[in-house]
Amino acid sequence: MKFRPLAISVGIAGLLALAACGGPGGTKGDSALRAPASSRAAPTASSGPELPADAKPEARASASAKNQSAAPEEQKDTSAAQISTFALDVDTASYTYARRTLQEGRWPEPGQIRPEEFVNSFRQDYAQPRDDGFTVHVDGAMMPSRNQAVLRVGLQTRASDAAARRPANLTFVIDVSGSMAEPGRLDLVKQSLHTLIDQLAPGDQVSIVSFSDEATVLASMTPLAARTELHAAVDQLTVAGSTNLEAGLVTGYEQAAKAFRPAATNRVILLSDGLANQGSTEWRSILDRVKEYAGRQVTLLTVGVGRNYGDQLMEQLADNGDGAAVYVSTQEDADKVFASQLPATIELRARDAKAQVVFNPSVVEGYQLIGYENRALSTEEFRDDTRDGGEIGPGHSVTALYAVRLKSGATGQLAQATVRWQDPDTRNPAETSKAVDVGALTESVWEKAPVRLQVDVVAAAFAVYMRDREAFGLTLPTLGEQARRLAGAAEDPMVTELAGLIDKARSVG
Repeated sequence: MKFRPLAISVGIAGLLALAACGGPGGTKGDSALRAPASSRAAPTASSGPELPADAKPEARASASAKNQSAAPEEQKDTSAAQISTFALDVDTASYTYARRTLQEGRWPEPGQIRPEEFVNSFRQDYAQPRDDGFTVHVDGAMMPSRNQAVLRVGLQTRASDAAARRPANLTFVIDVSGSMAEPGRLDLVKQSLHTLIDQLAPGDQVSIVSFSDEATVLASMTPLAARTELHAAVDQLTVAGSTNLEAGLVTGYEQAAKAFRPAATNRVILLSDGLANQGSTEWRSILDRVKEYAGRQVTLLTVGVGRNYGDQLMEQLADNGDGAAVYVSTQEDADKVFASQLPATIELRARDAKAQVVFNPSVVEGYQLIGYENRALSTEEFRDDTRDGGEIGPGHSVTALYAVRLKSGATGQLAQATVRWQDPDTRNPAETSKAVDVGALTESVWEKAPVRLQVDVVAAAFAVYMRDREAFGLTLPTLGEQARRLAGAAEDPMVTELAGLIDKARSVG
């Protein structure tokens, strides 16, 4: 997928009111939160000095943010722009890698922070549709500051019955280069693969490719009836050499194409730290190859590992490969991805899914979408089915938060949210919508709003703080206090973990 970078500037009063201590209504003269430009767009010849191929991802992210920054935009005024359009995103790598970085006593690079991936890492309670489309959930709450609100747009697909899903052809492309020698890194990958092989269904097939200086086919496409052979192939994985990521991906896609089954789900799964330093390290060349195969219905999942991690490259590979990017640092992470999520979400529910929110200018004075900067689409691209959107699997939820400035005394419809997608097989488009009135907003976000909405607000604010060192007027102590309160109310270990991460950020920052 190709997304345009977008820098944003958000008035503190206009946005956050997400602070329990916000001030008067925002205007263009307000002090602003400035978000760095997207770090996902592939570097070009004019994007600044080229970094060494083996540069650490932190350096790449920092350089990318500097090279691609653009003039910030003000909070959207509905008199000029009442429609917000973006491609859906189910990636979570940004949150998981930031968690590891903080736990190691390091502050995440700003270019690696994507607020939407923080929010989408947390469980939601949206109702599932009865068919293979989406349900649209729209709610919101008033903020302590006058005429300020947060609007939440939630999109949900139906979970699948693993026993009823179509068979899958999975090609694993595994990095065994020297950078994978970090203690526990390759062991984690191997254990994850053993776990997944045992979880797959009899009709599935697996091939395994390893790469370092060159790529090696350890197992051509093998039926799950021969699990013993696949386990033996995994046991052959050993660390050696440099990282020729291009060779690994090209060989993996060749294997996937050779064994392609039209009636099956065909997917390449890349397990790597994303630090390419051998072969073609020009991102555009690699991304073009991935995009070409995505057009042939061979999708990509990137699974990141390692302390030093090529976040940008792995994220862009997933985007261009019509897939998703996740990151694992612990056995618990790996079990969640390989034993639970992947077997249940091998299929796709929707291709090129996009969302569009139309605000009522007689009610809404201004709004700002939090995150999704590099998923932004023009109004016209929403119903242009040649334009890329996001690929969504079974049981996935996608959440978008908007900071909204209401007109004084306004009543009536606030906004209408619509999701558009294509059937994964027929490519036939479909849409569904839902509207929300001002009167449906909860009176107080911190006192009466649904717990999951409050968690979303805290997660988004934490991400923005780590990226910009300022979050809607909220301090880290305030965020930590809210997270600890919500951990008890939600009875969710992930919310407890979020509270701990906020406390860790206070000590690191």
